Amino acid sequence: MLERKDRIARLQEEMKKKQIHLFFVTQNVDIYYITGSMQTGYVVVPQVGEPIFLVKRSYERAVLESKIRVARMGSFRQLEDTVGSFFPELYSSEHTPTIATEYDVLPVQQFKRLQAVLPKAKWVDGSILFRELRMVKSPYEVARIRMAAIAAHRAFIEAVNYVRPGMMELELIAHIEHIFRMQGHVGIMRMRGYNQEIITGMVASGDAAAEPTYFDGPAGGRGLTPAAPQGASRKVISENEPILVDIGCCIDGYVIDQTRTLVIGKLDEDLERAYQVSEHILRETEKKLVPGTICESLYTDALRIAEEAGLSDHFMGYGEDQVKFLGHGIGMEIDEWPVLARGFKQELTPGMVIAIEPKFTFPGRGVVGIENTYLITKDGFERLTTAPEGIIAVKSRDR
Repeated sequence: MLERKDRIARLQEEMKKKQIHLFFVTQNVDIYYITGSMQTGYVVVPQVGEPIFLVKRSYERAVLESKIRVARMGSFRQLEDTVGSFFPELYSSEHTPTIATEYDVLPVQQFKRLQAVLPKAKWVDGSILFRELRMVKSPYEVARIRMAAIAAHRAFIEAVNYVRPGMMELELIAHIEHIFRMQGHVGIMRMRGYNQEIITGMVASGDAAAEPTYFDGPAGGRGLTPAAPQGASRKVISENEPILVDIGCCIDGYVIDQTRTLVIGKLDEDLERAYQVSEHILRETEKKLVPGTICESLYTDALRIAEEAGLSDHFMGYGEDQVKFLGHGIGMEIDEWPVLARGFKQELTPGMVIAIEPKFTFPGRGVVGIENTYLITKDGFERLTTAPEGIIAVKSRDR
């Protein structure tokens, strides 16, 4: 209960600064963040006072789960009257409220319906406000991310012990998914970005790992079909090629992100060197993971190191498919703020959780790199992902 009260208080403080009278929380993850329940409806947060969770379905379950008061939403056409009954001082014939909502994720059709039933309101974009609210994690949230990190450590160790030449990528990711599920992985990882989806991760080998795709990351994977063009495929894993194990899971609503590089046998020297550069970038970035560091600078410093190593053409993808970031925030979604990219002037703040993923892509040959998830502390950082680092060389064994 105290966790939710703190979140609501921080939201209301920002609403006061921006002169927002009501915030309509519409997206599942944001609703869960405020209420502790993920039932269908809207959370209406006033600038001052107690919010209300207006539930369409399931009211009975929302009553059991929600940490804030719950009411039946009733008729959508009567939403203005319903809101007015709870906040008469803010929503009356004499008052034009400013209402914020999440423009970044709310479908246009649904937004227009809200405008139609709440015509007196002045609507504004609350996306940045809410994303910034969720950037800083509480000890409660960090504890759940740690649970996911423990699961990722175990899954990686199991993958190292299980992988064999001749098995399909699909077989390896299926084994990892089983390990995750048995540790409480809910089966999905959520993304906020439009038309972006993610599965358990990107486990791919050789040329399949370097195959470009729509996914906004340095490595996408071939996938099983053009209908899901990312991640593991039916490609057979061979010796002496990089195997990228970029995995994550979601436990109790919170996700982790971790990448390690495997090889059955030995990598070519240039690929091995590229991996060493990725670790060098990570170590240099770690030196700057302190409160006050500007997020943008971590990306530009990484670009400089990659260029000095003669690998800038391969850094975070290849050619026109290179992505323009070094890392990203993580929490209930895989693509939270802050982003380590140009234009992000936010300072690192204690409580931020960030995944940092320097990788190098070589078309036709594979992807090498590493990714860790970090908690920013008042003195520096804590590495949350604990799986062994380095190129993990696996001896060739018969299946």
